[in-house]
Amino acid sequence: MLFNSLEFLVFLVVVYGLFLAVPRRGRSWLLLAASWFFYGYWSLKFLGLLVATTAIDWWIGLALEHARPPRRRFLVFLSVAFNLGLLATLKYFNFFAGEFSRFLALLGVEVPLPVLECVLPVGLSFYVFQSMGYTIDVYRGALKPTRDFFVFALFVSFFPQLVAGPIERAGNMLGQFAASPDSTSEQRSRGFYLILWGYFKKVVVADNLALVVQGVFDSPTTAGGFMVLMATYAFTLQIYCDFSGYSDIARGLARYFGIELMENFRLPFFAANPRDFWHRWHISLSTWLRDYLYFPLGGSRLGAIRTGLNLMVTTLLCGLWHGANWTYVAWGGYHGLGLLVHRLVPPLRLGFLGKPFAWLGTFLFVSLGFLVFRAHSLTQAGDLLASALNSPSPCPGDFGVLQRIVLLTLPVWALETLQLLTGDREVLLRLWPPLQCLLTAGLLLAILILGAPDGRPFIYFQF
Repeated sequence: MLFNSLEFLVFLVVVYGLFLAVPRRGRSWLLLAASWFFYGYWSLKFLGLLVATTAIDWWIGLALEHARPPRRRFLVFLSVAFNLGLLATLKYFNFFAGEFSRFLALLGVEVPLPVLECVLPVGLSFYVFQSMGYTIDVYRGALKPTRDFFVFALFVSFFPQLVAGPIERAGNMLGQFAASPDSTSEQRSRGFYLILWGYFKKVVVADNLALVVQGVFDSPTTAGGFMVLMATYAFTLQIYCDFSGYSDIARGLARYFGIELMENFRLPFFAANPRDFWHRWHISLSTWLRDYLYFPLGGSRLGAIRTGLNLMVTTLLCGLWHGANWTYVAWGGYHGLGLLVHRLVPPLRLGFLGKPFAWLGTFLFVSLGFLVFRAHSLTQAGDLLASALNSPSPCPGDFGVLQRIVLLTLPVWALETLQLLTGDREVLLRLWPPLQCLLTAGLLLAILILGAPDGRPFIYFQF
């Protein structure tokens, strides 16, 4: 059930109508039932796996409360092993089995390895990290376990952010769900503009940019170097508008139910360096990896060599989190090297040239990484990069594509520049009311007229 589908619109209207009708004390139950229905709409098997994950981590959280140190370590290990075991089996088994089989073939050993015939449960990487983070927080003593299974189940499965985040922390969410949620008029107003802007970025900007991107990455031999550069730029904006659009819709929907989700993107293309970029891009994942992987490995406390190793391990696993493909691993390693260079080689930092140069340099660095991320294989990524370097001159027809990219992305650049200059992330709410109405009407018309008609899935649903 995609956010940009008629089924979801009907589902949302029914759920919100019931939310307003039932007593406050029953709203958490309603949201849990709606969330399980939302996820089960894809597959009852997916729903069974979600409920099993929820039950196991809830029980482990309770068991941790009074367990002694040896048993506590065993319990948290059990949670981590179960959750990562799910990911390793369902998401990565076929990939690594295939790679191992190819390695053995190089050695002259032919060993047929089993292949799992299963569909990857949508959103698995998101809710597994969210649920596992809860047990780790309880183990560390940063959080008291909840005894209310249904509140915890709603935390794991809340439908606005279930399948593509943000990856929330239990400390932020459990109290909100336990307090019989209700929304205020201010929350609904703020939520409306988040939803509207999120849909605009998704169906108008991202889905139309996808046509440019597919034309190059699905037929790379017919594209010249200039078009490769344009497609790389287009994909960088596509994945941003697609994913941040989802996050905005999720946050806006949550506000209609009285729930505040964390901000997952904070003007990432105004980042001045690779480190700043990761403070602004997919914040829920980057902070999760920082708190539950990078810091436990030692962070930056154990010298330059260990810091570099910790950074590379974290970014490589960040890449692998996105999927079973060497392009994602290479993308993670690329960002790890960027973070290392920024940390260890100060003369290469661009800040001394002024913010615009730092922004541009960081954007180009990030865009090059997304070329690898979007490519079907490392070989294709190398071929595309070689094409861009060897024949960067445009053909006459390429300028029409460039114009299309600029016109599609101009509203995003304009609003985010205004947000940067004002320091107000919700600047749409402060506009002169007639201008606000005009802008609202314009966005709605753009969604209806220019929105891609085929209802493309959100990119991060596959992760």
